Amino acid sequence: IPGEPECPSVITESIPGPVSKQLHNELNKIQKIGSIQLFADYEKSLGNYLVDVDGNVLLDVFSQISSVPVGYNHPHLLKTLSEDVSIKTIANRPALGVFPGRDWPKRLEATLLRVSIAPPGLKEVMTMMCGSCSNENAYKMLFMKYMKVKRGGKDVFTEEDMKSCMINKPPGSPVLSLLSFHGGFHGRTMGCLTTTHSKEIHKLDVPAFAWPVADFPDYKYPLSEHVQENKKEDERCLAQVEELICKYKEKMPIAGIVVEPIQSEGGDNEASPEFFQKLQQICKKETIGLLIDEVQTGGGPTGKMWCHEYFNLPEPPDVVTFSKKLQLGGFFHKSEFRVEQPYRIFNTWMGDPGKLVLLEGIIDVIERDNLLEVVLESGCVLKTGLEELQNKFSNLINSVRGRGTFLAFTAASADLRDKITAKLKLQGIQCGGCGKASVRLRPTLVFQPNHAHIFLEKLNNVLNEL
Repeated sequence: IPGEPECPSVITESIPGPVSKQLHNELNKIQKIGSIQLFADYEKSLGNYLVDVDGNVLLDVFSQISSVPVGYNHPHLLKTLSEDVSIKTIANRPALGVFPGRDWPKRLEATLLRVSIAPPGLKEVMTMMCGSCSNENAYKMLFMKYMKVKRGGKDVFTEEDMKSCMINKPPGSPVLSLLSFHGGFHGRTMGCLTTTHSKEIHKLDVPAFAWPVADFPDYKYPLSEHVQENKKEDERCLAQVEELICKYKEKMPIAGIVVEPIQSEGGDNEASPEFFQKLQQICKKETIGLLIDEVQTGGGPTGKMWCHEYFNLPEPPDVVTFSKKLQLGGFFHKSEFRVEQPYRIFNTWMGDPGKLVLLEGIIDVIERDNLLEVVLESGCVLKTGLEELQNKFSNLINSVRGRGTFLAFTAASADLRDKITAKLKLQGIQCGGCGKASVRLRPTLVFQPNHAHIFLEKLNNVLNEL
């Protein structure tokens, strides 16, 4: 990106610096902000570099929790947003479920339903705002489809259905469940939080549904040296899924399975294509839905637009949720999962046309600059370098893993992981942790091999100090 800094630059003794600390104190009077790391200067940030209010220039390999697709202040996006039609689209935000604009169908077709963007085989999409509301509404769709099948494919409700649902009782409010996995993260609304099992602090004090949870594969690395052990781990977890489906069949039938292609917040835990193929087979056999949550993996960071494309599934997943890099939330779904009655999958905004304006510009850049190829090239440099550092500092880091630039490694302890990320920041690298002791890398799609070399050099410096 023209004008992007050549390298990181840290000019304060600590990060956050004095200006960030002052702003932190001001904001703390208004709201609790313990999660804030620094205050950014988004006018000065450019490309892969995040500039903070103290003037520190950080190579950002976290990219706003994997939500910045083509870097900061990309000139094509700024040009797109400055056009008259874009300004009016942003200024007149409609309730899309009731009053969409005349260009809404064409905008969807030009962006989310473009052949190069939509998950193969899925031609219907519902737009939402964020990852949590995307998953929450997709969960509702799974339940509605399950009950429709039980009614013989009809949407005819009895008087008892109508009355009982208003007091949260069956049959109108059926006793159903979704199966999720240990280590998964799907959001912070009530249903999503029930299916989230990454960190205790996310869930404490909040009531949860008594839904089943299965083990997600816990692989040994390097993968090439532990093929048989990891295959047995797949089999163990899949057997547990089948046991839970059987166990819950009478007391709380499972209407669907919810899974990430790579468990992100939970530690960048990955599973094999064979695991996902067999998981889909189980869903088909039991006539339950399969929802793949691509909120963090969707949009290209693995080198494909959707991570589940690596799995060679015999047919598309039933539902695929998205957000983050695609700027708004939503879910693609098979046509048989469509909910025909209005207001059942609904909210005021139902997405945001302004975000589709942004997404259209992002897609232009992805296709014009062949960014999925860039991700694969940069990811190869990054992963190879991480593996070399893993061999060099085997007492400090291990288990390099991931696809494309969607990578992670594990530190010898949680305390060591925190030291690594803190020292990297003072070297001018903004990154993030995940799981109990892992560091996750979430660079933009415009992250080039030269950026990978800068990161690897800084990480080498940090590991040498420890």
